[in-house]
Amino acid sequence: MKKILTVLTFFVVFPFFIISAIAQPPPPPPQPIPIDGGLLFLLIAGLIYGGRKFYKNNKNKISD
Repeated sequence: MKKILTVLTFFVVFPFFIISAIAQPPPPPPQPIPIDGGLLFLLIAGLIYGGRKFYKNNKNKISD
């Protein structure tokens, strides 16, 4: 009897989970990432830092 009750409960409850999963609206489309002042500042700062490291590395190799 317990096994029949478990199987019956499964077949009664499980469809509600499927229906609720199907009833969900689709997620919104992804938004484009704006390149504003903060991101542009980080890009410029990274380029300046990389250029400075490159310059110092090459300067030390030439003088050695």
